[in-house]
Amino acid sequence: MNTRIFSVVLGIYYLLGSAVTIQSPPVVQVYSRTKGVFGKANILLCHVNKFHPPVIKVDLLRNGVVMNQANQTEMVFEMDWDYFMTKYVPFVPQSGETYTCLVTHMGISRTFVWEPDV
Repeated sequence: MNTRIFSVVLGIYYLLGSAVTIQSPPVVQVYSRTKGVFGKANILLCHVNKFHPPVIKVDLLRNGVVMNQANQTEMVFEMDWDYFMTKYVPFVPQSGETYTCLVTHMGISRTFVWEPDV
């Protein structure tokens, strides 16, 4: 009898726990692997961390157009169940172009701009 009650309580806990998940918006950093120099090959990175739940979409854009050749690391969680991941793409920055990271988490989209070091 006690085992059955424990199982029911545990089941309710898991059901309610997923319904009342605490949401943490992501902290986002957009940067290049090396100093940003126009006309020189580099890697554009968008590091997204401290977010929960792990429902997120990250896109790297050049002049508002998604850079399809981007790669993404595995999503990993920390001890506090906050998640992090990085999206990256090789690029050659050009003067007059805009490079951004578009992050959508829990239906809220935000854009973060890469600032070249030149």
